[in-house]
Parts: sequence; C-alpha cells; structure tokens
Amino acid sequence: MDDGRLLFFVKNPERGGVKTRIAVTLGQNVARDLYRNFILDMLSALQSAGFPIIICYYPEDALDDLKRIVGTGYAFQPQYGEDLGERMKNGMVDSFAQGFDRAIVMGSDIPDLPGAFIQESFAALETYDSVIGPSFDGGYYLIGFKQESFLPKAFQGIEWGTDSVLTRTLDIFGANQRTAYLLPPLRDIDTVEDLKALFEKHKDISHCPRTMSYLNDSQILEITR
Repeated sequence: MDDGRLLFFVKNPERGGVKTRIAVTLGQNVARDLYRNFILDMLSALQSAGFPIIICYYPEDALDDLKRIVGTGYAFQPQYGEDLGERMKNGMVDSFAQGFDRAIVMGSDIPDLPGAFIQESFAALETYDSVIGPSFDGGYYLIGFKQESFLPKAFQGIEWGTDSVLTRTLDIFGANQRTAYLLPPLRDIDTVEDLKALFEKHKDISHCPRTMSYLNDSQILEITR
C-alpha cells in the first residue's frame, strides 16, 4: 500500500446544486455542466500524480450520478459530518485508521490545478507537519497532514466560505506548534469573474481541456461582455 491517500471532495453535479453564483448569471444548466467538466479535468490532473484517489461525494445519495459522469473505475466514499470541516476531518481520520501515513483533502473548484502540486504536497509532508494550498478568496483548495501530526482542531471553529478560513487555520497551526508548507495560491472558480480569468489564462486549452473546450464551444462568456 502506498502511504499517501488523496481525498477528492466533490458535490453531486446536479442542476441547481452547484456553482450557484455562476448560475445567477449563466443559468443552472451551465453551472452544472461547468462543474462536471471541473471534476473531469481535475481527475485527470490528480491521476497524473500517481497517488490513490478516493472520490468523497456529497450528499450520500450522489453515488449513482457521479458514476454516470466519471465512470466506475474509482474508489468512492460518502462524506459525513455536520459541516465541511467535520467531513474533511472524518475523511482524514478514516484514512489514517486504514493505515495511510499521509492524507490530503482536495477541493473540486480549480479545474486548472497542476498535477505536480499533488506530488509537491505529499513530498512536503515528509518534512512538514502539514501542507496547505491557499486560494485567492481567503480560503484554501488543499490541506494535508501526516498521521503523527494530524490536528483535528484545524477543522473546528472555522467560518467556512468566508475570507478568514486560511488565516484562522494558520493561527490554529501556530497555536499548536504545527509547521505548514504553503503551496502557490490558486483561484477557486466560484464566480463569473473567476471564470473569465480562467478563460483568459488558458485560451490555448492545454490546461483543463474539457472546461476550456466547453467555454469555447458554448461561447457562454459572450453574454457577460
């Protein structure tokens, strides 16, 4: 068994349930289709890193829908817990209980994630207690621990979805004498403005090809100009 596990956190990519801020302008069908492409692009990047991937889905009845989109060639497990923090914590607890020495939770909002960041993250956990990937909105897109330095407190007392998530988490690390390796910051794609920035950054579609092909083919950003 490889000693590292990657927990890929996804929501059921259904109409009305994902990318709600994008849906306000571009519609629920577009938001759903975009998020499905995000998942597929990210899975390609995550697979290139070479670590075992668990697709952690939410809610618990989303499994059949996800299998229709990504196929059956993955390991799946439901997220469980009262909020996002508890669900991430529980995923890590389960991974460590199953014998993995390093566990990383990855969100599903960054379709242009470089696969090399995953390798860098696991390598960092050989030296650091934790690893975290800051996002431009004040949160983070990735967090990981090794078993002996796991800190459940890092997932408690956080106002999820606010611009204080990263700062509060780093404060908790510092208060508990945990070292943290910071990855380069990346942009979560949550708004139309984020989507425009992604489009301008990757016009050649060499990165996140499914998402970029969808944006090019549908020309949906034209209505926001």
